[in-house]
Amino acid sequence: MARDESFDPGLLTVSNEEPNRSIIKAGDSELFNIFEEDAALENSQRELLAVVYRDLIAEAILQYRSDRSIDRLFNNSLLALTATALFIFLLWAITRVFRWLVSWTERDVRRSVQDLASKTHHLFHPHQLWTLVAGLLRFLRIVAYLTLTYFYLNAVLGLYPWTRPFARTLFRFVVNPLESLWLGFVSALPNLIFLVILWVLTTYLLKFFRAFFRAIEHGRIRLESFEAEWAMPTYKIVRILVIAFAIVVAYPYIPGSDSLAFKGVTVFVGILLSLGSSSLIANLLAGLSMTYRGAFRVGDRIKVGETVGTVEELKVMITRVRTPKNEFVVIPNSNILNSDVINYSQLAKTEGLLLHTTVSIGYDTPWRQVEAMLIEAARRTEGINNTPAPFMLQTSLGDFAVEYQVNGYCEDVKDLPRIYSNLHANIQDVFNEHGVQIMSPAYVADPETAKLVPPERWHEDPALKPE
Repeated sequence: MARDESFDPGLLTVSNEEPNRSIIKAGDSELFNIFEEDAALENSQRELLAVVYRDLIAEAILQYRSDRSIDRLFNNSLLALTATALFIFLLWAITRVFRWLVSWTERDVRRSVQDLASKTHHLFHPHQLWTLVAGLLRFLRIVAYLTLTYFYLNAVLGLYPWTRPFARTLFRFVVNPLESLWLGFVSALPNLIFLVILWVLTTYLLKFFRAFFRAIEHGRIRLESFEAEWAMPTYKIVRILVIAFAIVVAYPYIPGSDSLAFKGVTVFVGILLSLGSSSLIANLLAGLSMTYRGAFRVGDRIKVGETVGTVEELKVMITRVRTPKNEFVVIPNSNILNSDVINYSQLAKTEGLLLHTTVSIGYDTPWRQVEAMLIEAARRTEGINNTPAPFMLQTSLGDFAVEYQVNGYCEDVKDLPRIYSNLHANIQDVFNEHGVQIMSPAYVADPETAKLVPPERWHEDPALKPE
């Protein structure tokens, strides 16, 4: 009927001749039947509802013809051209505005960021903050482009009756997700408020524990049988427990936590953690165990396996050691827990570390002379204490030579390689000064004369004769 220009919408009539229905007619043709049930659904009278429907049909026919009239299409085309020109102009304007914003931020904001970084002693890196600002500007520009494009397409497509359904579909594509998000946000608002309150309480509880353990670390609070260096590792354990408890409490209130997808992801993450975290947990437990065992501290000189060096960093998972060759060695704490650890520094400041080295001298050299020479070499060595005095031990009576071990106390454990080197050099010098060879004779044949030291040679220089 709308396409038939000869049809007059005024010919639409309502017939109420039958008792239980009203008929909307176009001339002699029946279009719709309105029953009492239809009127009851609309909470209206049947005759009045039929008149309303007839007027709506007539209005729709007139609107259909008006939308497709030459004048309306021409005017809408002019509007479309105007909208297109405005769209292009706004795209150009947005591009210009954001270019100006980028240049302004590079000129002024970037300098302010660098000044702020220097004032805060580089608490944050200015390049990272600038990258964040530049990324935010790019994001806002893309949002502006997409928003402008959406309104342009919606306006132009809505001008023509043939493309108007696409405009409505485009509108629904944008509005329906936003509506779903809004309704979901409103329904989840009580849970979100609970989560915010829980987050605030957890944050302040962690701040309290941090301040408490910091006070223990700095000696402002003292606990019996609790070492100060245990404070921050204990705080880390408490923090993990508090956060884990907060997550358990918060889990039922997380939006979507009761969905199958959320539960599936949770199970998947749990499986990944259980399969891939065995070494992680082993190192974590080893680090905590080492902390409370007190095997060593930062700055101590230790030996773990074949690695000797100074402890530079003690973490929960790993320990960093600097070797005398200035090499950084990262040792997993689980390896340390399963290895013998030698701590050279633990008693060095109080009792001193006992350095020792061994030489083999033939039986024809008086042992008293060897003892005096070794002790003299130890006394000459810088880094070996004179009190307690160095001493010598005869550790073995071999087939061809005697093994002599010189011992001396040392406090500077970080300079052990140099001290040992100087000790070996002094031993050579002292033995050379007294004409004694440092060599271990090998057995070839029985000597013609016995290799003995006569009594008159027992106290050869530098040995002292007893009074």
